[in-house]
Amino acid sequence: MTDADIRAKLRSLIDPELGLTYDRLGLIGSVQTTSDAIKIGVQLPTPAYPGRERIGEAIGSALSSSADGRKIDVTYTWQVLGRETGGKIGLRIKNVVAVGSGKGGVGKSTTAASLAYGLKHFGAKVGLLDADVYGPSIPLLTGAKGTPVVRDIELPNGQKIQRLEPIDADGMKVLSIGFLIRDNQAVIWRGPMLHKLLTQFLQETDWGELDYLIIDLPPGTGDVSLTLSQLLGLAGAVVVCTPQKVALLDAIKAISMFDQVKIPVLGIVENMSGEIFGRGGARAKAEELRLPFLGEIPIDATIRVRGDDGLIGSLFEDDNPVKPHLLRMVQNVAMQITRRVLVDAPMPSLEIL
Repeated sequence: MTDADIRAKLRSLIDPELGLTYDRLGLIGSVQTTSDAIKIGVQLPTPAYPGRERIGEAIGSALSSSADGRKIDVTYTWQVLGRETGGKIGLRIKNVVAVGSGKGGVGKSTTAASLAYGLKHFGAKVGLLDADVYGPSIPLLTGAKGTPVVRDIELPNGQKIQRLEPIDADGMKVLSIGFLIRDNQAVIWRGPMLHKLLTQFLQETDWGELDYLIIDLPPGTGDVSLTLSQLLGLAGAVVVCTPQKVALLDAIKAISMFDQVKIPVLGIVENMSGEIFGRGGARAKAEELRLPFLGEIPIDATIRVRGDDGLIGSLFEDDNPVKPHLLRMVQNVAMQITRRVLVDAPMPSLEIL
């Protein structure tokens, strides 16, 4: 059996997550045959791909009858797919993702930080931008400190430009107005000032090459989302809400706002799920609106304690009650982004794994 024969056998297999053929996804990267083994290199579209062992099992089943007793060895690499959504303004970022909510107090910033750290946990290159100018909380949640500085960068043509340098938080680039003002200082700005700051934080900042840039939006349906829609072609938006009806009412407004400014909604996350606020309200609303349900994050003191201590990223470093829920949410978001890249069509509902 030649390498071409092997590829032909695998080409029409269906990926269990995205429902597309291996050929359409470009999953089969390398094929190498020896006297005692068939080595298949699988290239995943995101490092957060869930249940990758199912791909190996499918490959093994497809090749077993013609392997002539040779071992079938499947290895995995990954290459994040994206639409290069920051290219419009010169950014080298494959996927820019907004995290928003219709109201404050639903854990939007905590969810945005968790999503960023979760993608980093899987191995992606990630940046985190705090666009919540009136209530910046990303510096507290990440524990990052310092003042962004402006540096001269020389372009390949010899031209020098000035760019803002984000703060490093455990190897992740983070930027927030919270690094530029005193802790007790209120920001009292009108729309044009917000637009100017956000433009600087995006277009005039050295983000480098990223797989994902997560943007924590301010609550509500104000100027920032409109500015983003004008500057970037976003990969999509994640809407965060709590289970009770009063929060869902505002989440619907956020979804409507994203629709109006042509930002695709990747799905809904139910935060603080549990006895206090109930459970399942966001899932039911997602089904009603025919939007993907991205997962539920329980109301657990672990998240509050780690966030207060500036250690939100540590939720992915040890065994704790919320880690499995956060990982599932991160994987679901990553797969919805991948689906958006590959299939320019309405997305089917994605349940919690």
